[in-house]
Amino acid sequence: MKHHPLVRTLVSLRGNVRGCVYTEPLWGIPFNLYAPYVSVYMLTLGLSDSRIGLVTTIGLAFQVVWTMLSGAITDKLGRKRATLIFDLLSWSVPCLIWAAAQNFTYFVVAALVNATWRVPHNSWNLLLVEDTDPNLLVDVWSWVQISGLIAAFVSPLTGLLIAQFSLVPTMRGLYLLAFVMMTTKFVVMNSMVTETKQGVVRMAETRDQPLFDVLRGYPAVLKQLLRARTTLLTAGLMLVVSISTMVRSTFWSILVTEKLLIADEYLALYAFARSIIMLAFFFLAMPRLRDLEARKPIALGFLGLILSYGLLINVPPGNYWLLLLATAIEACSMPMANTILQKLIVVNVEAEERARIMALLNMGVILFTSPFGWIAGRMSEANRSLPFVLSIALFGLGVLLTYLVAREERRTAVESIAEDPTQVQADSPGLT
Repeated sequence: MKHHPLVRTLVSLRGNVRGCVYTEPLWGIPFNLYAPYVSVYMLTLGLSDSRIGLVTTIGLAFQVVWTMLSGAITDKLGRKRATLIFDLLSWSVPCLIWAAAQNFTYFVVAALVNATWRVPHNSWNLLLVEDTDPNLLVDVWSWVQISGLIAAFVSPLTGLLIAQFSLVPTMRGLYLLAFVMMTTKFVVMNSMVTETKQGVVRMAETRDQPLFDVLRGYPAVLKQLLRARTTLLTAGLMLVVSISTMVRSTFWSILVTEKLLIADEYLALYAFARSIIMLAFFFLAMPRLRDLEARKPIALGFLGLILSYGLLINVPPGNYWLLLLATAIEACSMPMANTILQKLIVVNVEAEERARIMALLNMGVILFTSPFGWIAGRMSEANRSLPFVLSIALFGLGVLLTYLVAREERRTAVESIAEDPTQVQADSPGLT
């Protein structure tokens, strides 16, 4: 096991990437313990499908604002300080609100505060990647996802607690546990990391600029982004994953409990199975896939998700085994579609303006994603399968976008060689 590529990477990590990866289970475990039950928790406290979707849409709308600010905040405060301050605000505080939630108002307030997570989403990612060897990024992102999947080993306990104490008291306890573990993670990680080289440069450049003066640079950055066709197509892939992830996280448990008639306490077993299968996939398959042309595993991942969701919406009520098969296919498909895409996002963004470009990319993705919380909620009220039909269509679009990104990279490479015939083309970190 110690000779496995992923294990070798984990042991060899140094600097900021070690602090980010080693502490991530303290966030990933509690999040993955409560996440499968959030929508059912809201239903139990009296929210309708459309109101659950509205909470998601409100949160996403405010995430747009914080995403726009995230690049400037990250450059002004530095990657390290911005991550600590806004991690505490966006996760520790909402966990306490969710634990005490009584009605729709509590969830709206929590969503507004939680929306600030878009700042550490930017700053933490920069801490993770800016001083890290690009050749390690697939393995690093694999470990980030694996850290959350470790929750699989204790997730069946959640089902037992629900069976013993019922859903609402169990969820309140899980949110309090999340508050303790996540807060510990933020403080410990902050002690293990230092400001990145590019972060030091940007802090010096923006030291005497008010925050909103830094924002004035966004139009020029936007023009630069709009000229980068490969980056724009990659943003399209980000949008596909964003909307489909929102649909799954919000409406999967509702579909499974309300239409497929699976008992609440069994949701933990499906989360357990999904996590175990995904863990096995990361260790057995991902080291082989990272050496392939990236477009192949990404496209294969989207095709697998089409198959998984197609099976999911056709599972007869009470058929536990067919639901398990759909879950297993999804668990093998998501790492292919998502993990390698994360590397593409990093390598296709110019380093000098990475904070602001990532802020603009994320803002665009959230802006286009936000209406789908309400839209999917209305679809779910009409037919609990419809949000997943929407996801199937998006995965089909993802396959097409993967092909277009690959074609654009080939075109760019040919033009580059034509302009400079003496240039030696390096191995592309992208899709081709």
